[in-house]
Amino acid sequence: LTDMSKSFKLSFSLQAKMSRPVQARRLEGIDKNIWVEFVKLAATYSKVNLGQGFPDFPAPDFLTEAFTRALGGGNHMLHQYTRAFGHPPLVKVLAQFFEKLLGRDLDPMTNVMVTVGAYQALFCCFQALVDEGDEVIIIEPFFDCYEPMVKMAGGTPVFVPLRPNPPKDGKLMSSADWQLDPAELASKFSERTKAIVLNSPNNPLGKVFSRGELGLIAELCVKHDVLCISDEVYEWLVYDGKQHIRIASLQGMWDRTVIVGSAGKTFSATGWKVGWVVGPNRLLQHLRTVHQNSVYHCATIAQEAVAQGFQRELMLYGKPESYFVQLPRELQQKRDWLVQSLDGVGMKPIVPEGTYFLVADISQFKSDVPDVPNSDEPYDYRFAKWMVKNKGLAAIPLSAFYSEAHKNNYTNFIRFCFAKEEATLKAANDILQKWKQEKTSS
Repeated sequence: LTDMSKSFKLSFSLQAKMSRPVQARRLEGIDKNIWVEFVKLAATYSKVNLGQGFPDFPAPDFLTEAFTRALGGGNHMLHQYTRAFGHPPLVKVLAQFFEKLLGRDLDPMTNVMVTVGAYQALFCCFQALVDEGDEVIIIEPFFDCYEPMVKMAGGTPVFVPLRPNPPKDGKLMSSADWQLDPAELASKFSERTKAIVLNSPNNPLGKVFSRGELGLIAELCVKHDVLCISDEVYEWLVYDGKQHIRIASLQGMWDRTVIVGSAGKTFSATGWKVGWVVGPNRLLQHLRTVHQNSVYHCATIAQEAVAQGFQRELMLYGKPESYFVQLPRELQQKRDWLVQSLDGVGMKPIVPEGTYFLVADISQFKSDVPDVPNSDEPYDYRFAKWMVKNKGLAAIPLSAFYSEAHKNNYTNFIRFCFAKEEATLKAANDILQKWKQEKTSS
């Protein structure tokens, strides 16, 4: 009886100790992830996946050849650690490239840091620059990791939307028709504001912010002493003669801006996970502290290959043979094919000025997937799930790119990725055309 009593007491004591929550409070409410759910759905049901933002065409030959050379060449040190904050050849050529883009001298050792993709670059920015109680302005719609990363750093996200202004001439809406309200934006800045997140070209809309819009943001940042985290991973993917303007090049912004970039989007090799941040040492010195105490180091061979890719592009800068010139021309054609396909079946596309993505209005399809009153799940989520299960076409609901408070205002849109092979886009068009015929005959 004594042994049983001791066993019971020990068991009770262990249960009492295990009742303590194991999850850190900063993770509460941010455990769900759109990509985990929809990647699984696409893998299970889709015949054509226009959901996730990755190309299904190969990276350029010159880049994969550089990787092969690095892997099989005689330099065995490329299989070992390189400099923690960036492989010297890569940070050197990135500094040379951004000197040209920004019109200022850069130190490769202090003004550039290489990261595990743009994701880790963003994580370092928020962890290094945002403190408990700081507010961070996020422009909606936004790439979905911004909000949880701000919260994990102890900050408070403050949202300001791009508002659609449909053209009155009956033309298709453009991403340029989604604009900030200057007074509304200004009202979000306060003494608690530490940073604003800018994503131009914007995922998911494809909006390329104009010089006037960037000037407004810059003026407010300078006035309120606010930092700018500028996510520019789609900087080379701009269409119709538009120009990507870097906010760091505007007056007063270099010393308060960190630029985030990605070799995955730049060279169509998203699986390589090579990213970077460019900015003043007064900011990057703190990002280096986060980096050295988290991943510490990025894959040497991938960095070597990306360095060679940039060296090639630096020599060909602005020339027709440049990949940075050729890729947007090819993607603009793909964009136009998908715009035509969607418009032809009644999904009204918002024509993007940049990125891999376009957003389409699905209002005319509500008879196929009726709304469910008082449902906790936004309509676009249910539509996208129904579409992949019943039509085999995968896309992403637009409301996934909005805060909880504003999700229900934008549930008639879904996002497609057009960075795909011609055969993939043709297969998507076949699904859409068949769907249109079914709707017409029913």
